Amino acid sequence: MAKSRKVPSIADKPSSFCPGCGHGIVIRLISECLEELDQDNNIIFGIGVGCSSLLGGILETDRLHCLHGRASAVCTGMKRVSPENIVVSYQGDGDAYSIGLAETTSAAYRNENFTVIIVNNTNYGMTGGQMSNTTMPGQKTTTTPYGRDCSITGAPIKFPELIASQFDVAYAARGTVTNPANINKLKGYIKNALDAQIKGEGYSVVEVLSPCPTNWGMTALQAMDRLEEEIIPYYPLGEFKTREVK
Repeated sequence: MAKSRKVPSIADKPSSFCPGCGHGIVIRLISECLEELDQDNNIIFGIGVGCSSLLGGILETDRLHCLHGRASAVCTGMKRVSPENIVVSYQGDGDAYSIGLAETTSAAYRNENFTVIIVNNTNYGMTGGQMSNTTMPGQKTTTTPYGRDCSITGAPIKFPELIASQFDVAYAARGTVTNPANINKLKGYIKNALDAQIKGEGYSVVEVLSPCPTNWGMTALQAMDRLEEEIIPYYPLGEFKTREVK
């Protein structure tokens, strides 16, 4: 007999994301982790512009929609004013790494004590499928119709590796939603990132590789295959900065 799973208390609406999108899985995992850490009634989200803004359509929780790219700056203010609250910046790659790269990087540089979850689907998902700083070499988007030319745009950014090697942050990891094993690992990364904040260890980030069938022009299964075959080899999974044992 199949065993039904308990719905987290703050998840009160069905997902409104495109079929095959990974955002719904990520939001479910965040809500499960918050409940397991007994923080589901102590959470404030700073939400980026883009597909990430639909988080508020699923979770019944405190949240603030931020100007495009500015969620890390807003979350810095929220956490400093209310340090007792858990603060999570929930953003996409275009929002966090392109328009908001300065804010995202500066928060990591200062080791601000909040958590950032960045869903990387290698394009601006909601605003038309334009190139972002994580778009793959040769990938066609609405602003790179002949494929991304890295000799002009630079190479796709690897943010968790960057801050793990250069800044004094608490935790940095990358996961994906391609199969149950990877989803379970991703949940562990998210829980670790949130626990680092609870214990006051500093900045924590989890990047999530997610399919975008709509803008990639693929079926959901084809998009998952692309993640496995093309994107994960470029963006390796795992923990890049582990927490110090205290």
